[in-house]
Amino acid sequence: MSQRSQILKGILEGCILSIIKQDPAYGYELSVKLQRFGLSDVSEGSIYPILLRLQREELIEGRMINSDSGPKRKYYQLTEKGYQALEEFIHHWKTLKEPVDKIIGKGEK
Repeated sequence: MSQRSQILKGILEGCILSIIKQDPAYGYELSVKLQRFGLSDVSEGSIYPILLRLQREELIEGRMINSDSGPKRKYYQLTEKGYQALEEFIHHWKTLKEPVDKIIGKGEK
């Protein structure tokens, strides 16, 4: 596993929760949105196991909705527990990002 993949694996859950918070989404749609944000190496195959885990942990819930262009799709939305988990992720991300940015910045001089 590449270094980028290892780092991404740790933050992908928070990114998915954040996208779902903005607007309920289905699996493929999440993949497309992540790619639009620049995470082009995230495949649907890596998203679905995360969605299953988030659902098992009751951070998201899915519901089937009719689609205009094919079969029903399972749209995911955050639960109250999911909102709390996202807030915790954001807090932890900020407490890690700022010092790492400082360290990396000092190394560039």
